[in-house]
Amino acid sequence: MFLLNPRHLVRNYPDPRSREIMEKTVAFFEAKGLTRLKEDYNGAVWYADFLAFCKAEGILSSMMTPARHGKPGENAVWDSWRVCGFAEMLGFFGLCYWYTYQVSVLGIGPIWMSHNQALQAKAKALLDDGHIFAFGLSEKEHGADIYTSDMVVTRLADGSYQASGSKYYIGNANEAAMVSTFGKMADSGAYIFFVADSQHPNYELVKNTVYSQNFVAEYRLNAYPFTEAEVLHHGDDAWDAALNTINVGKYNLGWASIGMCTHSFYEAMDHASNRHLYGKTVTDFPHVRQLFTDAYTRLVAMKLFALRAADYMKSASLEDRRYLLFNPMVKMKVTTQGEEVINLLWDVIAAKGFEKEPFFAMAAADIRCLPKLEGTVHVNMALIIKFMANYFFAPASYPEVPRRDEGSDDEFLFKQGPTKGLGSIKFHDYHLAYNSFNLPNLSVFKEQIELFKEMALKAPPTKAQAQDVDFLLTAGEMFTLVVYGQLILENARIYQMDDALVDQIFDFMVRDFSKFALQLYSKPSSTDAQMAQCLKMIKKPVVDEQRYGAVWQQHVQPMKDQYAMPR
Repeated sequence: MFLLNPRHLVRNYPDPRSREIMEKTVAFFEAKGLTRLKEDYNGAVWYADFLAFCKAEGILSSMMTPARHGKPGENAVWDSWRVCGFAEMLGFFGLCYWYTYQVSVLGIGPIWMSHNQALQAKAKALLDDGHIFAFGLSEKEHGADIYTSDMVVTRLADGSYQASGSKYYIGNANEAAMVSTFGKMADSGAYIFFVADSQHPNYELVKNTVYSQNFVAEYRLNAYPFTEAEVLHHGDDAWDAALNTINVGKYNLGWASIGMCTHSFYEAMDHASNRHLYGKTVTDFPHVRQLFTDAYTRLVAMKLFALRAADYMKSASLEDRRYLLFNPMVKMKVTTQGEEVINLLWDVIAAKGFEKEPFFAMAAADIRCLPKLEGTVHVNMALIIKFMANYFFAPASYPEVPRRDEGSDDEFLFKQGPTKGLGSIKFHDYHLAYNSFNLPNLSVFKEQIELFKEMALKAPPTKAQAQDVDFLLTAGEMFTLVVYGQLILENARIYQMDDALVDQIFDFMVRDFSKFALQLYSKPSSTDAQMAQCLKMIKKPVVDEQRYGAVWQQHVQPMKDQYAMPR
């Protein structure tokens, strides 16, 4: 089975410790049970039990220590293959458990990217003792605009520093042993990254900004004193560390979405398969089968894409930065597809989705969070659009990237270098993937791609449209679908997905492309030439009842009775 089933952990685990982490995590949640899980969620109970479990089993230390910082015999490794499996597992059992891990990843990122060896040694000791970390970047008045910061750092006459200002929406900031905090120098405006102690008397924990098991804090530093020994980065290095840390961390959001959707799918399928209305089993109704099939194919596509993106992250170097396109798509595209999967399943189970006992109600609320964290969809789309010209019109040759599940350490993620130069990044020819299958719906989708490229050449955005974010976002959605399809196809070949399932995936891809073409057509600023081209892009998927029936019988329906969390 391609989708996660905690009772049958079939993904490749390259070493015994990786499998042990996953098995013990499953055992923890199943021993806790769904009833207690939901009670803690509904009561906004801090997850002290989960953190105690992680400490006792050394899980955060194993998951978050790069090889060069590991102890002899520890076999420490920061492995994106293992990270995505763990993030998926935590999302499967509850977003809040994923969240405390996720913000710890963000919090420790600037530390591992630093040259401050003393702080790195301190971080490793704290990890070994089960502590969590926090990432003090966003601010109440500025949000994702990190060019502007009101965390002001003043250098004193004796060479020490004093920081004053507040941070907002900072997970784990109530208990984090080290809070990596981003600010600006009062005299020069240069950026600085330093470590704050959440228990220091000049560190004021203002409030939890949400009602949740998570503690998403506002904290304020009141003339907070520190020395060069607590500084992680100065100047451009601080800026680069902030963005490069987000590159590492935001990828995990897609995996939380995949995990939540998978658990929700099991619940929805079991409910519908065992419910009878008007003399029929609910799953015998044609519209219900269509909803489940769409949800399943979208979920499989999410996982195929995210896994393939991990291969490119693991293969990244200063000479190969393709991950900077694929990574934000896991954050943006996979998470928005997760919302779509939950919506489809909710249309099946209807009022059941509001009940307090099942997992689904928790997922339905939390799935909305992910597209809005670590930079909104709009911020990530603005990044993705920068790559479109080179992607379509200036391909380069690269060695083929294989499936990267060997368990190696991803040292480059903490040595990504300067964040500039995105316009110079080249990509391999997407035709290689699109020509590796010959399927009816894929052929229709390829026609849509060529029409979109043709529009980019014959009816490009006007000067005004190039400044119109609303127009560019829709065009960006269409470009994103092309990249999404490319990695899905690459991984469909690697994982030997059957042709019927792949073609059913491109059934919804054709429909989605047509939807965005209609939206672009309808924009107030769209020109006559652009509208004419958009109309050509609106196409119907190829109808094949035999293929559709095979996908239902061989893939979707067998999800019944596969997993139910103990009560």
